[in-house]
Amino acid sequence: MTTSDAALRVFIVEDESMLVMLLEDLLPTLGYAVAGSAGSVEQALADLEHAEIDLAVVDVNLAGTPSFPVADALRERGVPFLFTTGYGQQGLPERFADAAVLAKPFRRHDLQNALTGLRPRA
Repeated sequence: MTTSDAALRVFIVEDESMLVMLLEDLLPTLGYAVAGSAGSVEQALADLEHAEIDLAVVDVNLAGTPSFPVADALRERGVPFLFTTGYGQQGLPERFADAAVLAKPFRRHDLQNALTGLRPRA
């Protein structure tokens, strides 16, 4: 497999285990590889130190803690990401006004469309 046809690696930042399992099952059916998952800001930041990822799906609220430090770290690395939230775009700080947001609950095609919008242009 060459780099050009390798599945993009997606990092999941989500604290709800059922959603993590759903994403781990769903992403490969959409042509993505799961690069790992983290359920807290601390774990995500530690994992990002050595993770090889292309995209990320980041829940805005991790057990009551905003995930914005993770989003900042992803931006610093140049990794495209989308937020998942039940609160919509208005729950985001101004610095993330341009961030992709996937509203919870979401369907398979919603996730697919959101991830396609993040993919690097060839």
